[in-house]
Amino acid sequence: MWINSHVLLLLVLLLLSVGSEKSSYFNHSETLNDEAPVKPSKSTVGTKGWDTCSIPCDITVKLLRDEKHSICGQLQQSLLSFGRSTRKLMRDVMEEQQRALDILSTQVTELMIKVQMLSLEVQRSNTEMYAIKPVQSHGRDCSDIKDNLMTVVPKIPSGIYIISPENTESSFEVFCEMDYMGGGWTVMQRRTDGLTDFKRSWADYTDGFGNLAGEHWLGLKKVFHIVSQKDTRFQLHVALVSKDDVTSYASYDDFHLDNETLFYGIHLGRYAGSAGDAFRGYDQDQNQDTAPFSASDVDNDGCNPSCSLNNRTVESCSVLHNQTGWWFNQCGLANLNGSPEETESSQRTSILWDTWRQNGVPYHIKAVTMKIRRIPTNN
Repeated sequence: MWINSHVLLLLVLLLLSVGSEKSSYFNHSETLNDEAPVKPSKSTVGTKGWDTCSIPCDITVKLLRDEKHSICGQLQQSLLSFGRSTRKLMRDVMEEQQRALDILSTQVTELMIKVQMLSLEVQRSNTEMYAIKPVQSHGRDCSDIKDNLMTVVPKIPSGIYIISPENTESSFEVFCEMDYMGGGWTVMQRRTDGLTDFKRSWADYTDGFGNLAGEHWLGLKKVFHIVSQKDTRFQLHVALVSKDDVTSYASYDDFHLDNETLFYGIHLGRYAGSAGDAFRGYDQDQNQDTAPFSASDVDNDGCNPSCSLNNRTVESCSVLHNQTGWWFNQCGLANLNGSPEETESSQRTSILWDTWRQNGVPYHIKAVTMKIRRIPTNN
């Protein structure tokens, strides 16, 4: 080691220095033996009678310089070794993480493949199940369901039922109100909270949209199948609720629709109720009875090429009512599918039944339900 060599060098130098001092001292003593004794001077005698021995300064400086260079060299070697070890450690950690990621990626891929296979198996099972077990219908409509269950169940709950009208092979779900005015009502339209968008195309109004338990439009095609059954007549009932929770209604004792080639034109019987006959309005120009259905992309509103309403030129009643669908006839006084404008700049309420008024001002309607029910025939 470098420390042992330096110590050995220091010991050699110290011995050489001491030997030199002793040689000088004995030579000096021999000279003095021939002369009279002389008392040593304090300045030439050390603390114990000898001069204090010391290492020459140039040797000390050289030793310190060599020691500094050796320490610096060792420190540089230590830093280089530490750097190499750190780089190796980081490289090992990164390789280990990459291996873990590769394993995880493989596991995720295998899991996705299993999920896809399971999904396909579930779809295949559902297809086979429905092919073997067709959906059982509860009745031809809600009135038929009520009549069938009255002798079996003391209280028939309102809710979603499956019906299969006589003139169609398909079954579909409807909401049946069994508590309102004797029950047996098939709901064809309901608006309560504004969460369902009624700005829809002709296809949507034909097929239906929304949530049967909440806001929805059953669909013109389904309603047509219900009211077109043999030996049946249906009543249309419109129940209205104002912003101030005032209630009113309009009822028509005979209701049916034309087929799709005639755009599901509406036909109404005699009116009864407290909300006024907004469907027919106050004069023939406002009469919407027998009017075909219109939507934003199918215009049957009678405005050819335009209508004049309150000194305003209107080319499309659906566009005027924020692109909603209804049985428009030069727009008219009723539109229970009206949708509010985003800017709220229009003075008209979104759900329109203009004949229901208070002090000459139409009520602000917040909720409405349109429902149909069989009425007894004379046969």
